[in-house]
Amino acid sequence: MESKIEVLSTITVDYQPDLYKVVDALNRTLKDDDLMFGLALDKDDKEKAVFTIYRT
Repeated sequence: MESKIEVLSTITVDYQPDLYKVVDALNRTLKDDDLMFGLALDKDDKEKAVFTIYRT
């Protein structure tokens, strides 16, 4: 059984401390639709966050 994760979209936004709450809510709500969301600090600019949407 092979699991593929496909990146659907990636954007860079201004970092806000509560962004993880939005990502958590999206993951909990849309996991049954084979969608997953990620959030990471930009490696070059710690004031930016990278938001990614995946299809699982």
